[in-house]
Amino acid sequence: MAVSSLTIKQHFRKLRDPRRRHRRLHHLMDIITIAICAVIAGASNWKQIEAFGRQRERWLRRFLALANGIPAHDTFQRVFARLDPVAFQVCFRDWLINLADAVDIKQIPAR
Repeated sequence: MAVSSLTIKQHFRKLRDPRRRHRRLHHLMDIITIAICAVIAGASNWKQIEAFGRQRERWLRRFLALANGIPAHDTFQRVFARLDPVAFQVCFRDWLINLADAVDIKQIPAR
């Protein structure tokens, strides 16, 4: 079976940015990518997500624009509060399914 792109950018490209254009200091894909990576690494709140980004900013810059640096924790919170949760779930599910196929995982156990 051919596996499609595994990038977060590819799977979340259809997600609508809920912010006004003139208020966007950070790219939506930067915010989403940092948040997903942070949660995978164990972050459980917005401040921990921001801290993850700051601690790994050099590494993240290899993949992300980060034109205005790492977003503040309240930026993560505001953006995620405004995202369409169903649209986010569809993007996230599709990304996980492709990721599981790529590494030949048949089932992802729940905690």
